[in-house]
Amino acid sequence: MNTREGLIPTALGTAVTVAGTALVTKKIAPKIAAGILGFGLAHVLLGSIDLVEHRHKRHWYSQMF
Repeated sequence: MNTREGLIPTALGTAVTVAGTALVTKKIAPKIAAGILGFGLAHVLLGSIDLVEHRHKRHWYSQMF
């Protein structure tokens, strides 16, 4: 399986951000909801940095063929 580095944290961060946003809009435990939202946004940001940072890196085995 060929998964780009940073893709999984970005996808999971997006899901957590959506869950946090849903909790914030329904005003369920606002402090916890804000924490969940921030946690998700941090993962989206860090995963995106990984995606951008490793987009041109080639592996040694990809140059064999």
